[in-house]
Amino acid sequence: MTKKEIALSAVEALKNEYPDAKCSLDYQTPLQLLIATRLSAQCTDARVNLVTPALFERFPSAGSLAEAEPSEVAEYIKSCGLYKTKSKDLVAMAKMLVSEFGGGVPDNIDNLTKLPGIGRKTANLICGDVYGKPAVVVDTHCIRITTRLGLHKETDQRKIENALRKLLPPDESNDFCHRLVLHGRAVCTARSPKCESCCMKSFCRTGVKELKDES
Repeated sequence: MTKKEIALSAVEALKNEYPDAKCSLDYQTPLQLLIATRLSAQCTDARVNLVTPALFERFPSAGSLAEAEPSEVAEYIKSCGLYKTKSKDLVAMAKMLVSEFGGGVPDNIDNLTKLPGIGRKTANLICGDVYGKPAVVVDTHCIRITTRLGLHKETDQRKIENALRKLLPPDESNDFCHRLVLHGRAVCTARSPKCESCCMKSFCRTGVKELKDES
């Protein structure tokens, strides 16, 4: 199979396995998703979802967050890890949203990545989930599983994103990445992938080899 064929097969297999894939972070506004995603770095989504309700209630807008002291924000997010850096980023981000974007969240990767603490992974998530644009969210699950599938041999996130954009249908790419997260947690784990029970075992280049070696 070609890489394109593997990618299309993976899209269909994961769609059947996880039909209701969506972002596991809780949010109601673009700003809330932007904040939650920044907090999720080196932290579980479950933990972020416990922290954000009080944070969002205290700072309901970019304007209110822009006027905050990082030390106050830090008190709300201590359990998320790296809270001092994250609190500084959130306040600086809010100030830029107010000064350059009228308090709204940009709808394109170039402007989103200008914001303090926001990289392409978060920018893609916002573009895909909030604005419905084709997006490729390259997180640890995406890197691991697409490498095992044989879709690329890259290690750089930007290069992986570019490679996957060429292989995935634009209207499927965002949901595909959400499904990779679910599959990475349940089946294709980092240390002990369950290849025998994987829905992609018939065409995954790593899975085929693993199962062949065991037989």
